[in-house]
Amino acid sequence: MKKLIRLSNHIYYYPYDTHGDRPNLYYIKGKDYSIVIDAGNSKRHVEEFYSALKQNNFIDPKYTIITHWHWDHTFGMKYAKGEKVSSIKTYQKLQEIKQYKWTIEEMNKRLEAKIENSFCHENILLEYQDLNDIEVDLPDTYITKDTTYNLGDLEIQVLFGTSTHTEDSIFIYIPEDKVLIVSDGDCPDYYISQEYLDKKKLTDMINFFKSLDYEYHCLGHAFPETKSYALERLNNELNKFTI
Repeated sequence: MKKLIRLSNHIYYYPYDTHGDRPNLYYIKGKDYSIVIDAGNSKRHVEEFYSALKQNNFIDPKYTIITHWHWDHTFGMKYAKGEKVSSIKTYQKLQEIKQYKWTIEEMNKRLEAKIENSFCHENILLEYQDLNDIEVDLPDTYITKDTTYNLGDLEIQVLFGTSTHTEDSIFIYIPEDKVLIVSDGDCPDYYISQEYLDKKKLTDMINFFKSLDYEYHCLGHAFPETKSYALERLNNELNKFTI
């Protein structure tokens, strides 16, 4: 089991794992209550995370906020604590996925039909030795616009900004700690390509990041970066459109 890593005064994260494609899970510690960002990819992932919280004597969250619909951020939702919150688009997509059958035959059909991609397919099989353990849950509620949560000694803002990764991605902004939790929001849409294909989305997303005052750019499957490094990385991708 990994240990929580402290990022700032109020923010900790349980680090990602490439085996099974487990993302970072973020814990925002407030005076009145706490919030977790993303629900993990399995019961085991969630249990490890909560064991790490217990080791630090941290209270369970009042809310678990889901950044987007992908399996590695949502399949642990049944076991996550607090009220689960997503965007309406995430909620609608999970309603669709909840109807899927989880047998190897059905998974292979979705792979062949390009409903699923090979990377996710392979990592689901790594994380779930028994496919019967997959239980897709729905958030308790959803939001349709930018929303602020007051944790007593800080506010977090859930923002609807342009994402190159999915249409439903949301971003978690904590001005007090100068942190933006991007999760996978600045990645390409891997269901289409490993590359950035939409110049306008990439441009709009970069401008969205520039408009916010923060220092830590917090990702889903990598360690946090500085804002300046992230913008340089993304601008390098943007420049490929004009080479």
